[in-house]
Amino acid sequence: MVAQIDSRFIKKSIKKTYTRLISYLLYEGRPLTTKGQWINPFVFLSYKIQEKLPFKKSVKEPVFILGTGRSGTTILGVTLGIHKDVGFLNEPKALWSHLYPHEDLIGSYQEQDGRYYLNEFDVDADLVNRAHSLFGSYLNFSLSNRIVDKYPELIFRVPFVSEIFPDAKYLFLYRNGWDTCHSIKHWSERLGLSDVNGSTHDWWGKDNRKWKLLCSQVVARDPELAPHIDKISDYQNHIHMAAVEWIVTMKQGIKLMSKGLVYPVKYEEFVSSQEYRDKLLEFCSLDKDKTFNTYCDEVLKAPIIKDKIELPIEISDEFNNVMGILGYE
Repeated sequence: MVAQIDSRFIKKSIKKTYTRLISYLLYEGRPLTTKGQWINPFVFLSYKIQEKLPFKKSVKEPVFILGTGRSGTTILGVTLGIHKDVGFLNEPKALWSHLYPHEDLIGSYQEQDGRYYLNEFDVDADLVNRAHSLFGSYLNFSLSNRIVDKYPELIFRVPFVSEIFPDAKYLFLYRNGWDTCHSIKHWSERLGLSDVNGSTHDWWGKDNRKWKLLCSQVVARDPELAPHIDKISDYQNHIHMAAVEWIVTMKQGIKLMSKGLVYPVKYEEFVSSQEYRDKLLEFCSLDKDKTFNTYCDEVLKAPIIKDKIELPIEISDEFNNVMGILGYE
């Protein structure tokens, strides 16, 4: 659906529908696997103009949704996005690519290789000012007071984001690993594009760009997986590749959680418990909101657990180990 807006969302709030459309049209950009990429030059021009506009809102306590894609991050963002105070940005990778050219992992906006790990030393005063200008302008145009930015890969860049927004709040969303792996596989089957000017564009980026970066920059640093990097790098099976991404991303989230840097959100609890959602709002410094609660009741439902799949021996033990740490069988 366009901009993650369905009929129930529209009926709940015309104002929030406007906010989502503004987010989608002017800020989020169009990646390689979507249509309408002709709009990207206008989006990037809009960024440059907005950086120079006066009278921007102050960006206070922005909320970032971290984790692995296809694990429920979108529905978490959309439901938070219907809250009266929130403007929801759904993976505004074009915006982040504009702010920092080595940020693009997929290859949608930059030819130069991206970097999974970014830290405080990659931030200077100019970047801070530009980021606050753009996000502050977004608050004005979206008629919002708070930002929720869903960008799962920022889980590897928390020091970078915190240097820009010192009061940022982070939600680490996790879900049964099998569900996530199956969902990634199905995403590439539905939306992946082959032979596009001689290239393949799917979950793993332009010609496997994201997968290659994941292996060389993240898997190669993992104590349990690094000894098998040669085998893992050669994976072609999308579920096996998704399992690797899930393992290293969850381990990064667990590490951040142990340091108290992120608020853990278990997907299965979020979709089934209003009390659980109320505590999440409290962490985000968001007031309880009737529209948010009723919309959640209407659209959220418990997931159907997907079947297990036999994984290669070099990753199966670690996959099961991480599942156990997160409380799954």
